[in-house]
Amino acid sequence: MAGHVFMIRQESAPPAPPWWFLSLVFLGAAYVATVTLRLLAYLAFSLHRQPKDLRSRYGAWAVITGPTSGMGRAMALELARRGLNLVLVGRDPANLEEISNTVRSLHGVETKTVVFDLSLVATPHGDEPLRQLRETVEGLDVGVLMNNAGVGEPAMAYLHEADVEAWVRMMRVNLWAVTEVTAAVLPGMVERGRGAVVNIGSASSQAIPSFPLCTIYSATKRHVHATNTRVGIMAVRLYRYVAHFSRSLHLEYASEGIHVQCQAPFFVATRMVENLAEARRLSPFTPPGAEDDVVSANQSVGGAGAVVTAGSSFLALRLAFMNNNSGQ
Repeated sequence: MAGHVFMIRQESAPPAPPWWFLSLVFLGAAYVATVTLRLLAYLAFSLHRQPKDLRSRYGAWAVITGPTSGMGRAMALELARRGLNLVLVGRDPANLEEISNTVRSLHGVETKTVVFDLSLVATPHGDEPLRQLRETVEGLDVGVLMNNAGVGEPAMAYLHEADVEAWVRMMRVNLWAVTEVTAAVLPGMVERGRGAVVNIGSASSQAIPSFPLCTIYSATKRHVHATNTRVGIMAVRLYRYVAHFSRSLHLEYASEGIHVQCQAPFFVATRMVENLAEARRLSPFTPPGAEDDVVSANQSVGGAGAVVTAGSSFLALRLAFMNNNSGQ
């Protein structure tokens, strides 16, 4: 034993990982943390939000455009159920009378109607009904404005094959009418120092980054960045409007006690999407009914930031992970 020499072998430490690997690990961890926080924030908001008393907080009257069918009708019934009197703005006198009688008989609220074809906004034929709207809301305690009216026709067409007049009509209703009606209602809200303006957009161009064959519609309701379709880029540069309009107006009038937001629902089972049979066939999800979507959307009025996603479908989680959905 004395003649043997024992060698102690020392194992070398493993080499440090390269800097680029550590950078990727850091970026991956930061991304996972960001997604997790957004998911938790979305779930916390969705599970714990409570509907506000809109009448006491904002005022006794609500103005709704497009109240005779779909989401607009559901909005009218829901707001009347919550005790708000209604100014109903639509183009068909008979349908306006029907929804007016319905909400009065069901909920005992007051109603006023204004016959206004919003596709005539920014034309000489639209001046008189716009004046009537201003006169109708003057002196009323209008606390809530729902810019709901929207046009989805022509549905699914190549831009060069579509009727130009139909595109222009869509732009008037989905863009210019939002501006004109808001401008007509805002003076009273400013005078009273309170109010909520809700502009109904669409999450179609957020959940679906490009929306070919529905280019102009998705552009007029655009939520955030430009689409990737060639014709969409041109349209969005001009009409990336409703969400930006809502954000800017929210900041502009926050000091006046007026909350402005853009609600962006996904597909809702209304008459507007009946012509999108192919899109509905390809979708693995069943669209919620207008009543379900409106109940969920109304819970966020006045407290969910400038841009929110309406609807109860878990598809809304898609937006919770994206920029510009935090209401900033």
